Amino acid sequence: MAKSDKFYFQNFIESTEIAKKAANYLVECLENYDADKIAVMLTEMHIFEHNADKKKHEMNDALAKAFVTPVDREDLDMLSHNLDDVIDIIEEILQKFYIYDIKTIDKPAITFAKNIVKSCTILCEIMKEFENFKKSKKIHSLIVELNDVEEECDKLYLSSMRDITKNSNDVLLTVSWRKIYEILESCADACEHASECVGSVIMKNT
Repeated sequence: MAKSDKFYFQNFIESTEIAKKAANYLVECLENYDADKIAVMLTEMHIFEHNADKKKHEMNDALAKAFVTPVDREDLDMLSHNLDDVIDIIEEILQKFYIYDIKTIDKPAITFAKNIVKSCTILCEIMKEFENFKKSKKIHSLIVELNDVEEECDKLYLSSMRDITKNSNDVLLTVSWRKIYEILESCADACEHASECVGSVIMKNT
């Protein structure tokens, strides 16, 4: 593989590392939640999102200038956007707590956030294997593993939505938490979409 080709795979690795850090920070925020400090949390989280945007722009610039790419240009662009979506949604999760003025955290939300950390950690491993996907003995099992975590999130989403509907007498709070669990589920889906994109690229190139 040409030395210039390594840029693309390294960019993906660095992007997923940022996503993992952002997900870990989300867990930290929820486990130590203080509604009075949410503005500070959002400022810190935005740093991760900003750094991820830099990686996406670097990829866009490289693709615009490249004559030949290691796999289809469109696939590299799609994967870059999918990875950026993950970090955008992680930031959006925290923003929901600010928008809805959430005062206390439901335990299932922390569990959900920890599953997003798992997903981002697996994505990191997938991206480390991606450069040598034709020889990798791990990448397919990692994609399946991430799918399993997403299925866990689906179950948690259903149970959490049912619980808040049954147990809360505060209509506004119920609606707020429904929106939060919806965005948590969207983040889990975004992680799965990124891994599925890798799987599609592998199928096209083997």
